[in-house]
Amino acid sequence: MQDFIDWVEYEFSRTFIRDNRWSIFLMGLKNTLIITVWATLIGVVIGTVVAVVHDFASDVGLHSHKRFGSYLLIALDRLLSFYVSVMRGTPLAIQLTIMAFIIMAGYSNKVLVCILAFGINSGAYVSEVIRGGIGGVDRGQMEAGRSLGFTRIKCMRLIVLPQAMANILPALCNEGIAVLKETSIIGMISVVDLTRASDLVRSRTLSPYFPLISVAIVYYILVAGLSALVRRLEKHMARSKA
Repeated sequence: MQDFIDWVEYEFSRTFIRDNRWSIFLMGLKNTLIITVWATLIGVVIGTVVAVVHDFASDVGLHSHKRFGSYLLIALDRLLSFYVSVMRGTPLAIQLTIMAFIIMAGYSNKVLVCILAFGINSGAYVSEVIRGGIGGVDRGQMEAGRSLGFTRIKCMRLIVLPQAMANILPALCNEGIAVLKETSIIGMISVVDLTRASDLVRSRTLSPYFPLISVAIVYYILVAGLSALVRRLEKHMARSKA
């Protein structure tokens, strides 16, 4: 038993204490959280735009008389549908490398590159969630708003979207959890996240145990904490609807 305790102390010391290696993990945690938060927010914005455009274009398609603006809206919807198809049909790792080495080649702020790549990817998935939320709102509410003189955009902003967002908020939080776990690949473009931090320390200690297990524990704590918040949010929403 004493030998095991001595081994733990030795491994802990050279993984975190020696040469201030804890700072590498701290930097990785900081970058992971920054990318997760901003990418999720960008994904929600993009997803909302895509879902709203699709909803408006669907209503336009139901009418036989269309104006030039209606055709533009339908064309935009098809373009955004193609974007969703590409994002969902190609690996995130490929999207990240294309963003880093082709679209934003030579750009020094790789954290921003990751935020944009993950945010654009997340937007494709969030759009499907928000489309479901909008579809779950009674269409009569849009018609009621129009009868009061509101424009379609104002009805969507003030009546439909608030209800849709309330219904899908747990799903959006789950998307944030998914983004958090997906950030483990950003080390492939030399950004120091939690996983990359463990690789850097492991290359110096030549011991895989403490760096990898420590990072796995941190990821688990973050995901478990966010999952607990989602469950509490779902229970609160269930009580509010009751």
